[in-house]
Amino acid sequence: MTNRQGEIIWYELMTRDADKAAGFYGAVIGWQVGAPPSGGPDYRMIAAPDGNAGGMLQLDAEMLAAGATPGWLAYFGVDDVDARVAAIVAEGGKVLVPAWDAAGVGRIAMVTDPQGIPFYVMRGATEGATSTVYQRRGMAHVGWNELLTPDAEAALGFYHRQFGLTRMGGMPMGELGEYSFIGHDGGAPIGAIMPCPPEAKPGWGFYFRVDDVDAARGRVEAAGGMVVMAPMDVPGGERALQAVDPDGAVFGLVSGVEA
Repeated sequence: MTNRQGEIIWYELMTRDADKAAGFYGAVIGWQVGAPPSGGPDYRMIAAPDGNAGGMLQLDAEMLAAGATPGWLAYFGVDDVDARVAAIVAEGGKVLVPAWDAAGVGRIAMVTDPQGIPFYVMRGATEGATSTVYQRRGMAHVGWNELLTPDAEAALGFYHRQFGLTRMGGMPMGELGEYSFIGHDGGAPIGAIMPCPPEAKPGWGFYFRVDDVDAARGRVEAAGGMVVMAPMDVPGGERALQAVDPDGAVFGLVSGVEA
């Protein structure tokens, strides 16, 4: 793969009702969600207008019994999955699903950071391929990645050491502390790390780009979701909201162009 070490190369929705989720996100964001495969796990591809935006995993009884819950997760691309898992564990992270080889896809493991927040690490099987699921300006793609964590300073250090994500300035948030922008050296910020507010759940969150956040609010509610943070102006001339889909997965929407 040509994505650099530590870039996010995939996004995945884990859901208890893939059919319902496909309808919801199709109505809200405009995705086309593919049909499930004829054999194996129910895994569906999510298509934006210009290509893949991620995947959708139907949680089965075994996954739910093991503790899986609805939500969005990121895949960090790495050069060596096993070595990276070992390094994460050495820093206090945990292995949720040991590394396995997915035929034609790559080698994957599910882990947590030292604060218990889950994500995947992956090396793609296709040499020379480049993932474009993250696009700062791409319509119907993730345009911002945001980590809410119990220990922002520890998280900044961990994600820098493991994935090369560097603090790129920040914005004060009063009693909450700093909203620290993160990105790779030589690039623009791809998201931020911030202390988790008392009423929120720690974890990675993702903002999908839509044409108009205010209009999308009505689509979220009409399709059975719930807006938990009303549309608001954010620095750079954009507007954002946070919502929960019908199965309880938290996600964000963003629109507008930075000044």
